[in-house]
Amino acid sequence: MSHSHDHSHGDHTHHHHEVEPVEGSWLDPEDDRPSSVRRREFLAGLGIAAGAVGAVGAGVAAGTGKAEAHVPVNPWGGGERWYSGDHHIHTQYSDDGQYTIAQQVGKAHEFGLDWVVITDHGGVAHQKFSIDQITPDIERVRRSQRDVLVYQGLEWNIPGAEHATVFMPPGRNTVDILKAFELSYDGRIANNTESLALAALRYLEAQVLSGRTEIALMFANHPSRRGVDSPHEIRGWRDAAPGVAVGMEGAPGHQAAGTPKSAGGSGRARGYYDTAAPGPESFPGYPLESYRTHGGFDWMTAKVGGLWDSLLAEGRPWWITANSDVHQVFNDTLTPGKQDYATTGSKGAPIDSGVKQTTYGDFFPGQYGANVVGARSKSYVDIMRGLQSGKVLTVHGRLIDGLELRVRSRDDLRGVTLGGRTFVRRGGDVEITIEIDRTDGPNFSGTKPVLAKVDLISGPVTGPSADRDLFLAPETTVAKTFEVPRTGKIRFTHTFKNVERSFYLRLRGSDGKRLTSSGDPMVDEIANSDPWADLWFYANPVFVDVI
Repeated sequence: MSHSHDHSHGDHTHHHHEVEPVEGSWLDPEDDRPSSVRRREFLAGLGIAAGAVGAVGAGVAAGTGKAEAHVPVNPWGGGERWYSGDHHIHTQYSDDGQYTIAQQVGKAHEFGLDWVVITDHGGVAHQKFSIDQITPDIERVRRSQRDVLVYQGLEWNIPGAEHATVFMPPGRNTVDILKAFELSYDGRIANNTESLALAALRYLEAQVLSGRTEIALMFANHPSRRGVDSPHEIRGWRDAAPGVAVGMEGAPGHQAAGTPKSAGGSGRARGYYDTAAPGPESFPGYPLESYRTHGGFDWMTAKVGGLWDSLLAEGRPWWITANSDVHQVFNDTLTPGKQDYATTGSKGAPIDSGVKQTTYGDFFPGQYGANVVGARSKSYVDIMRGLQSGKVLTVHGRLIDGLELRVRSRDDLRGVTLGGRTFVRRGGDVEITIEIDRTDGPNFSGTKPVLAKVDLISGPVTGPSADRDLFLAPETTVAKTFEVPRTGKIRFTHTFKNVERSFYLRLRGSDGKRLTSSGDPMVDEIANSDPWADLWFYANPVFVDVI
């Protein structure tokens, strides 16, 4: 795949806001225009910073042979292109993994990805032995697989909570920072308290502020699986380091685990959420439905008016992703190596059994889920800036091949897109334009999915909640459902009229095969949740400020 990219890094985000305050923009502190001043005052009152300004399109890597991602140039300014990737990948350097780094990156390239993050499990053996082996392996793969950007990271055992991806771009200090971070702040090595998690994130932010790394990011992984990521912890992570802790997996990996036994699968649950139930460390307020995926997506994301919406209703930029969490791939013939992980930090080379392993529950990177990021160039820092700014579209099973969203008012005719923030004068109108590219070929199951409906979800921005464990946003609703025509261009518009309150909006879409009576995704059943038979996409939000 060959593209022409601008490698300028002049639009980089700093730790305290999502867009650099260029001269003449509304973020420019020297700009004394009333609208600019009022918007800065509004955001400061919420204790947050602006999301990325600009508008972009999106494309998804898909196909049945060598996948090619659509990368349309943003038609509304900003110059972003779109790059598919995966920030949650395991190798032989995890105690429960098996593939080499080269194998994982090779598969990512085969399935159309532009970037990946190697995130082997944190812990004593990983910190002591694995990192020093991973580093040269990644360097070799970077030289041999130049079409794929390969980040080095780890799956952090968050003290007092679940797991998270932590990663940085390549740099002379990257490995030293990762090793020091893991030794001092990993829940399997250091003490396992919530306060240590906040200190860990502040440490990463300090590395950025000191110039030791240009950017560092953290995404919470499979947040509802055990119910231990409480609402106040998520808020605390974001508040502690808002330029580092920026989001969560909206859809967990391990999606093939839902393949029914009748179809040759293990008959477990998507995401391995089948073993989940409230435990002594679980947040007691979560309902039982939170311990299951909903249409393959985590309950925190899928529930309209749920936890994700409660964060967005506070005006918090908190983004979602979708990843493979690949350990062992369904129907693969490889099995783990026999090397002792505890004493070497590696399982050794995988062994080909010659027999398809039907109990495995994963897809290779890009084989099922797409995590598509808008960036100014295909460079390590720019793609991380796109993730940091919420320019992310998540798609399962190639449900769509592209999405373009534009949100604008008469006061901001240029408009913004995913992760963006725009404004409207009180009593004014806000116009939403949605254009979607139909899938033009089969996904990797061999079938061509058909988008059936798109939901426009919206809720008011009410400011920070006094209850740090709030996980409901009762005013958030499906503002409009668009039924997708069988043929022709998919283009929808909607106008929010006479806007009196600041609000946010987000999109989701479905193939319509498994819906509740209200049109929401159904709770995924154990032993009967074929991932290819219930496909969704989710897009990150846009905020609209009333001035």
